[in-house]
Amino acid sequence: MAIILKKTSVVLSILFLAAVMSTAFSTARADDDAFPHRAKFKTVPVMEAAALRKELGTAIVVDVRSHYEYETLHIKGAMHIALSKEKLPAEVKVLRAKSANAPIVFYCNGHSCKKSYEAAELAMNAGVANVFAYDAGLDTWTKQYPDQSVLLGKSPVQSSDFISSAEFKKRLITTQDFEARLEKGAMVLDIRDLRQRDVMLFPMRELRAPLDEAQKIADAVAQAKKSKKTLLVYDKVGKQTRWFQYYLEQQGVKDYYFLDGGAEGYHEAKYGKLQFKSPDQS
Repeated sequence: MAIILKKTSVVLSILFLAAVMSTAFSTARADDDAFPHRAKFKTVPVMEAAALRKELGTAIVVDVRSHYEYETLHIKGAMHIALSKEKLPAEVKVLRAKSANAPIVFYCNGHSCKKSYEAAELAMNAGVANVFAYDAGLDTWTKQYPDQSVLLGKSPVQSSDFISSAEFKKRLITTQDFEARLEKGAMVLDIRDLRQRDVMLFPMRELRAPLDEAQKIADAVAQAKKSKKTLLVYDKVGKQTRWFQYYLEQQGVKDYYFLDGGAEGYHEAKYGKLQFKSPDQS
């Protein structure tokens, strides 16, 4: 009888251990799926949203996105330092010199964005300690802590003013749909900055207004409203339109859509992915 009980105990222990390992594996896999860049930046410490909220007022929080994105929506109290391999390490060293013990937390748009990890890694490689990446993103942050978020200069953020990822995706259209709407008389606006531009996607049929040129943007949007035409907008890779949507909503524009994947997505849809052959390939 004792032998049977012992065997049963061993079997139960094995089953329990297997269940624990399976749960741990599933959790790790879920984290990898939700945060695809964590695996690549394994040496970068990550700070979760709740922990960052507790550290506000003590931590140095750094937004490493574009200035336009920062001005649209950011964590309250965060400073802006655009990600730059040449400039960021020196600027972070200055921050560390001013505050020897405070954690420095970098963030970008989260989840699919890797700028926060890259910034933390640059700082760590420059000898700056106690740095973290907050990688859950501004969607998560703003929903959980609207009082610690700033939208278009205002805080707290009202839920009615916040544009979720789902709402943004409703405005994304394919290359085929984009072209079809253009043929029906829609107006096209290219918001890429000068460094991103190569050629026009729709020569003689589009306006160009970089996001950092406020008057050009205002004039283009005013023209779209006056003409009562559908406004079709594209950027480089489909990321900046996420933040331009706030401006369009603020200006009362209702009939607008964004090109999914931006200019690069357009080229891929039309011509396929570019493949470069090595010199030794025929």
